[in-house]
Amino acid sequence: MMYLFLDILLTSVHLVIILFNLFGWLWRRTQRLHLVVAGLTAASWLLLGIWFGLGYCPVTDWQWQVKEKLGERNLPASFIQYWLNTVWGFDLPTPLIDACTAGGFAVAVICSVWVNRRRTVA
Repeated sequence: MMYLFLDILLTSVHLVIILFNLFGWLWRRTQRLHLVVAGLTAASWLLLGIWFGLGYCPVTDWQWQVKEKLGERNLPASFIQYWLNTVWGFDLPTPLIDACTAGGFAVAVICSVWVNRRRTVA
């Protein structure tokens, strides 16, 4: 029962982080926080990625440990790929999902830097 609760909690955390990374720059009140969260995400993917593999996410790591306790096997490296495959039924190639994930994140970071820069200049 505890592992099921943790799985639901980590799924919720994942979805909040993903949505905030993509759209948190839109609202003035969250623009600075978005820049921080996006920076932490990039640091995880790139810096921790040096040791754990490019795109490493500790939340995914923890969730996969929970899912394995729940009996799930052959989990993909990406939560987004897992979500698209299991929840939405898409069977998209991993490189495509990774490229869309990185591209969406890059666009959001560019927008975040732009709105934060405009905010400090204005």
